[in-house]
Amino acid sequence: MKLFDVYPLFPIEPVKAEGSWLWDKAGKKYLDLYGGHAVISIGHNHPHFVERLKDQLDKISFYSNSVKNSLQEQLAEKLGELSGYPDYELFLCNSGAEANENALKLASFVTGRKKVIAFTKAFHGRTSGAVAATDNPKIVAPFNANHEIEFLPFNDLKNAEEKITKEVSAVIIEGIQGVGGIHIPSNSFLELLSKKCQEAGALLILDEIQSGYGRTGKFFAHQYSLVKPDLITVAKGMGNGFPVGGVLINPNIKPWSGMLGTTFGGNYLACAAALSVLEVIESEKLMDNALLIGNHWMEQLKNHQSIKEVRGLGLMIGFDLPESLASLRKDLLFKHNIFTGEAKPNTVRLLPSLALSKPEADILLEALSVELKEVAHS
Repeated sequence: MKLFDVYPLFPIEPVKAEGSWLWDKAGKKYLDLYGGHAVISIGHNHPHFVERLKDQLDKISFYSNSVKNSLQEQLAEKLGELSGYPDYELFLCNSGAEANENALKLASFVTGRKKVIAFTKAFHGRTSGAVAATDNPKIVAPFNANHEIEFLPFNDLKNAEEKITKEVSAVIIEGIQGVGGIHIPSNSFLELLSKKCQEAGALLILDEIQSGYGRTGKFFAHQYSLVKPDLITVAKGMGNGFPVGGVLINPNIKPWSGMLGTTFGGNYLACAAALSVLEVIESEKLMDNALLIGNHWMEQLKNHQSIKEVRGLGLMIGFDLPESLASLRKDLLFKHNIFTGEAKPNTVRLLPSLALSKPEADILLEALSVELKEVAHS
């Protein structure tokens, strides 16, 4: 049997990782400024993360959600405390797509409606409802396309004002668009969405899967605004590489037995990993570091005339390149041993560990000075 060939792969196989660094099979060292799609929040193989998982493995690694698991309660309490949502409730699952799927389902249960409003360039996952709310027809199969989704222009107040009616079940929006190219919803836009949802009896879902967990300098990106969503979805940085996701649920939404369910969600190892992440974010003040290093990068990136635009908050940054620099991401990887991300057509995305140091951040700036100087001189 062969692997189903759906991933374009770099010819690199990491076999060791520590902090913001990876090593391949040949012993070559790479600076990781992408964290596997913003997953590595506290650094690869953080000692506290490793110790938490090892300790849990010696006790019990799995049983179903038919028994009490106090680790889930500890995780919910700690997440509520650090996120500023202590009164919300937590449903644990396994991934971001699953978190969004359950949030959309909850909204439909609560409102009795089907229609969902999403936005241009949105990405919410690849399960049935989540992919239907993703603005990429290429990955939406006919089976998924039967959901009632309407895409509105991003940051367009007039359209939102008109289209969020009493037919709408939910409005779903990313705290910052990731795959779409690091686009930030304005505070006025988020606040209008919240107001219109309240008027229409619809639920506002904030997808903080990539933009949450301290990445922007606040726990959630939407906390730069005054909005308190009905539902907040989390994953990626939540487990520092261990698969875990969740939905933070407004206490006005009342659960009933069997309303949602999952086999693996909230298992002992996932909770141990997720607790370790919150403990390290708090003890090492990683939200402050994300803001400090992110501001440093943003200031320096804006000094390069070859870069068309720089967008971001904290350590969620994107910068646009002209077509002549379309190879920059590969040049950074193969000439400078630096992993970064991309968004089509020519946006480089930076999503490193929140523990990234200034000397590590400056390695990227030095590499960019070399590459962009070469373009300027050519």
